[in-house]
Amino acid sequence: MNANAIVLQEPHKLALCELRLNEPTAEDVVVDIEWSGISTGTEKLLWSGRMPTFPGMGYPLVPGYESIGRIVEAGPSSGRKTGQRVFVPGANCYQGARGLFGGASSRVIVAGRKSVPVAESLGERAILLALAATAHHAVSPDKRETPELIVGHGVLGRLIARIAVACGGKPTVWETNGQRRSGTEGYVAIDPEEDTRRDYRRVCDVSGDPDILDRLIARLARGGEINLAGFYDQRLSFAFPAAFMREAQVRVSAEWSQDDLAAVCVMVDGGRLSLDGLITHTSAPSHFAEAYSTAFTDPNCLKMVLDWRQAA
Repeated sequence: MNANAIVLQEPHKLALCELRLNEPTAEDVVVDIEWSGISTGTEKLLWSGRMPTFPGMGYPLVPGYESIGRIVEAGPSSGRKTGQRVFVPGANCYQGARGLFGGASSRVIVAGRKSVPVAESLGERAILLALAATAHHAVSPDKRETPELIVGHGVLGRLIARIAVACGGKPTVWETNGQRRSGTEGYVAIDPEEDTRRDYRRVCDVSGDPDILDRLIARLARGGEINLAGFYDQRLSFAFPAAFMREAQVRVSAEWSQDDLAAVCVMVDGGRLSLDGLITHTSAPSHFAEAYSTAFTDPNCLKMVLDWRQAA
């Protein structure tokens, strides 16, 4: 069984390759992918060669962890059925390439328990469930109050803001790029230079800027918290006196859990969380070079989606 997949052969070198897939087990499903998203965070770091080393890292690799497709084979112990449309958070099923994260492919083999059935009505928007789960994990509305300030108005920042609003919050969003301040839903997005407030109790940063901590600490109320929900490829540091005076807290938000994914699915199904207006660009996999370039360099591109149906 083969698949066509995006392969990052080495930093700055992408290709569309035919790869042999591992044989599925009784617990696996075979999914024909319809859409996969391009991450401007982790995938850009992998492409640029700036991704910090961690288990499973290495080239060549198949990127992607935001995929939607239809099950064409379901193992007897998979817990899934043929014909279901499912969300797939990546796959490691390739011979000759690492599955990191493995979702940018025309076909994947993955454990049935890792696939999540999704509503047919969501269509390509279902690829956003991974980022929505990441946003939910950062906000943790079941454990703490929602952020008052969100730094960054990309897709993740917008989803964090939408979840905060859905939970009764009224966040402010900082965005330095004027082209990205539109598209707010129940909150405001402003240039940080226009914000005079210095008593934020809860700040959520998704900018990925390793030099931002001093600026954020200066805006905290006493005992305020900064949640680092972006991905940072350099060492973070801050001046101690200002943090000391405010008894500042710094929290790191890691990757989402299955509980986060289940929670956002309930929110989306119930109409409390919208995934509309976040996918701005779609491309055929054969135009991968242009698609990845646009995703990584065009400020007007919030989310690029590869339409694998065009590769059939």
